[in-house]
Amino acid sequence: MKRILIINGPNLNLLGVREPGIYGNESMTSYLDTLREKYINYCTLDYFQSNHEGDIIDKLHQVGFDPQLDGIILNAGAYTHTSLAIADAISAINVPVIEVHISNVHAREDVRHHSMISGVCHGVIAGFGMNSYRLGIEAILSL
Repeated sequence: MKRILIINGPNLNLLGVREPGIYGNESMTSYLDTLREKYINYCTLDYFQSNHEGDIIDKLHQVGFDPQLDGIILNAGAYTHTSLAIADAISAINVPVIEVHISNVHAREDVRHHSMISGVCHGVIAGFGMNSYRLGIEAILSL
């Protein structure tokens, strides 16, 4: 059975209440329960969220060499567009990282069109709402 870690960045602790027109009405806690039930026979799902860039980097360092971890799904939030440090952390680790976004970042403000982390991630999924996480799981399961 595979083991996958979902890491969410800043403001994603507010899913379900933050800008529901963009991010939907479902909380991450509720959606995680749905994902865990759906994939109960295929993988275990761990979860980490932080609004602090350094905490995300520390978590990547902590788990990025774990031979029992099969993949990381990372929604770095706004740090996607600004953090060379997170990109460097992804480059340094062995575990594959899938970049995900709930919204289609390319249909939003120009500043969101560039990702600092895409080039060091195994793949990118964006614009499918909360299903972006499910698609990330499917991607890791197929590796």
